[in-house]
Amino acid sequence: MSGPNANGLSQPLLAISAIGKNFGGVAAVSELSMVVQTGSVAGLMGPNGAGKTTLVNLISGLLPSDSGTIRLADVEIQRSPSHVIAELGIARTYQNVRLFSGMTVLEQVMAGCYVRRGTSLWASFLGLPKARAARKAVEIHALELLDRVQLANRAHLLAETLSYGEQRRVEIARALGTSPRLLLLDEPTAGMNAQESNEIGKLVHSLRDGGLTVLIVEHNVQLVKDYCDHVTVMNFGRFLADGTPAECIAHPDVQAAYFGKTTDAERIRTLR
Repeated sequence: MSGPNANGLSQPLLAISAIGKNFGGVAAVSELSMVVQTGSVAGLMGPNGAGKTTLVNLISGLLPSDSGTIRLADVEIQRSPSHVIAELGIARTYQNVRLFSGMTVLEQVMAGCYVRRGTSLWASFLGLPKARAARKAVEIHALELLDRVQLANRAHLLAETLSYGEQRRVEIARALGTSPRLLLLDEPTAGMNAQESNEIGKLVHSLRDGGLTVLIVEHNVQLVKDYCDHVTVMNFGRFLADGTPAECIAHPDVQAAYFGKTTDAERIRTLR
């Protein structure tokens, strides 16, 4: 757990400093800095092509950075592989639903729990008592996570038979199976109606209230306004603004970044 710094303030769980990533000479992320405070719901906003998903890929280890630093508490992670970063306590979901075909809801979540299992591959293969006990413990934990996302009654259904919103919840439960300190949600309400989006927002708040830190990448301005404690806005790979959701939505540079994208501009006008 992060402790207070020299100024008596809580040390951020995630601290990004001047991070950069280029693709073929094009800067997808450039000199971007931001922090995510422990126990908060942070939002990351920006128009399409702003570099948000690239930043999430840098945080989660899918991409190595070209410059700058990313710290999870006291550990620099910007060049660590994704499995190491997962073990350190960062889990994520993706823009598009990514579930394993032919597996039940329970099995999907158990797969996430096995990231931190203590039994060896041979023990599992041979069905040794230790492995059987570990599997039972994983199953119990997975059921607890499904209850947490209100899907315990769907545990033994094939995941692909669930509604889109429920599949998103399965993904969140699977990510929680790694026992993360920081959960990255990449556009978790994409394709959802207002009611489904609101339910995801309430779930995120319940996770925060349970001690988890969450970073949400979102185009849904209403969700950001209602459920994020702090927001960072980026555009063309660079930092644009940060503050409370209301401050960012009202910021002239943020509005200018969204103009030209009619639907987003209309959302901003509606929320003011």
